[in-house]
Amino acid sequence: MNFNGFKEQDFNVFMTDGLEQRMDQIITIIRPKLEALGNKFADELTGLTGEEMFYHVAKHARRTVNPPKDTWVAFAPNKRGYKMLPHFQIGLFETHVFIWFALIYESPIKDSYGKVFLKKLHKIKKDIPDSYVWSDDHTKPESFKHSEVKKDKLKEMAERLSSVKKAELLCGVHIPKDEAVNMTEDEWYSRITETFKTLLPLYHLKKNL
Repeated sequence: MNFNGFKEQDFNVFMTDGLEQRMDQIITIIRPKLEALGNKFADELTGLTGEEMFYHVAKHARRTVNPPKDTWVAFAPNKRGYKMLPHFQIGLFETHVFIWFALIYESPIKDSYGKVFLKKLHKIKKDIPDSYVWSDDHTKPESFKHSEVKKDKLKEMAERLSSVKKAELLCGVHIPKDEAVNMTEDEWYSRITETFKTLLPLYHLKKNL
C-alpha cells in the first residue's frame, strides 16, 4: 500500500473498544501506511544521518488488556530494535500525528546524553523552532510548546534523564487531526523531511557522549 496521507478513519481506530478489536483495526487500517512511511524514510534518514537506518513498526506485543492509545513507526541504526537508541518516530494518537526525535526510558545512554544536552542547552533553545513541542513521556499525548518552555524546563528534563529511571526526552511536531486529514501525500513528505532535518542536531548529540 502507498501512503496517501492520514484520514478520519485512521484516527477513529483509537475509539474502538477492546484490545483485540483495536489491534485488528491498527493492523488493517494504519499499519500499511506506517510500513509505507517506513520504507520511504528509512532511506531518507540513512542519507541525512550518514548511518544505515532501519524502520520498526510498533507491534504492541506486550499488551494483554489495555488497547493502544497510539501507534507509530520508529527509525534507528539497528535491525533488531530501536528502544535502546536515540531514534525518530512518526505516529498518531486519536487527536494528532506526531513526528519525533525520541530518547526513551529503555536507553542505557540517557545519563550521558542528558549531560551533553545540558552543555548545549543554550544552542538547543535557540535552534529549535517555537512551533515545536517537547515531551517527557512517549505514552501520553500531552506536550510542552517550545515557545513556552523556558530554559529551566529543558534543564529540568535533561537532569531527569540522568537521575530518573523512567525519564524520557522527545522533541518534534504535533499536527492536529483537523489539519492532518487535509494534507496531501506530498505535503506530508515535505513536512516529515523538514522536521527530521530540524531534529538532526538532537540526534547527533550522541556523537559527543
